[in-house]
Amino acid sequence: MFKIGCHLSTSKGYEHMGKEILSLGGNTFQFFTRNPRGGSAKAIDEADVKAFIELAKGNGIDVILAHAPYTLNACSADESTRTFAKETMADDLVRMEYTPGNLYNFHPGSHVKQGVDVGIDYIAAMLNEVLKPEQTTTVLLETMAGKGTEIGRSFEELRAIIDKVELKDHMGVCLDTCHVYDAGYDIVNDLDGVLTHFDEVIGLDRLRAIHMNDSKNPFESHKDRHEKIGEGSIGFDAMVRIINHPKLKHLPFFLETPNELEGYAKEIAMLKDAYQE
Repeated sequence: MFKIGCHLSTSKGYEHMGKEILSLGGNTFQFFTRNPRGGSAKAIDEADVKAFIELAKGNGIDVILAHAPYTLNACSADESTRTFAKETMADDLVRMEYTPGNLYNFHPGSHVKQGVDVGIDYIAAMLNEVLKPEQTTTVLLETMAGKGTEIGRSFEELRAIIDKVELKDHMGVCLDTCHVYDAGYDIVNDLDGVLTHFDEVIGLDRLRAIHMNDSKNPFESHKDRHEKIGEGSIGFDAMVRIINHPKLKHLPFFLETPNELEGYAKEIAMLKDAYQE
C-alpha cells in the first residue's frame, strides 16, 4: 500500500487530523508535537487519542510522524538552548507513547562555529539521555540541506551521530528530497547511486520515512526552500521515480510543500495516480 500524507495542524487533536488526512485522500500524516517556534505543548486528551487509534485501525493509517519544534537545537553553543532541546525531546517521547509504535523526527541542529565534531558529540549525548529501552517510538535524524553550520548535510555526519548512540535500535533517518538535492546528492540523475551510498554509509534499514518536497533552488545550492511537487528543480518525473523505487516504495511519504489543504489534496492525488502497486 502506498503510504502518502502531508503536514497537518494539531490544533484540533489527533482524531481531527486522522479525519482530515482521509478527506485529502491520504493515509498517514505529520504533525508538530508543539508550537514549532516555541516550547508549549497542549495536554494530551486521552479520549481524543483513543478515538484516533480506532479511526486509524479502520482506515489503514498504520504510521504517523511527529516533528520536533524548529527551536530544538541539541548542539547549540548555548547551554540553556541545549537543555531546552533535551527537556523538550524527553517530554515529546513520553507523549508519543500515547500513540505507540510511531516515528519522531528532528533536525540535528547547528553547531554555530563550534565545529562538526563538537556538535555531533552534543547531539549524541542528548540522545543517550532521553532514549529509553522501553520506548516504542523510533527517533529519526533528518537529512539537511547544509545551510550555515547545520549538521546532517552528509550521510557521514548522520552516521557519526548514530555511532555514538547507545540505543541504536531506536534510531532511524528521514530523507528529505529537497534537502538532499540541495546538499549535493543527485536524486534526479543518479537516484540509484545516492541510495547505494546511503546504504553503504548508514544502511537502508535505517531509512524509515521520506519528506517529499521539490526544491525552489538548483542542485547543491544549500538553500533549503521547498517547492510544490513538479514545480521546482527536482521535477515531477524524478518524484515518480522516487515513490516507485523498489528500495523506497514501502516507506511513508510526507509532503511539506508550500500548500494549503486543497493543494495537498491535489499533490496526494497526483502521486497516488503515478504510484505503481
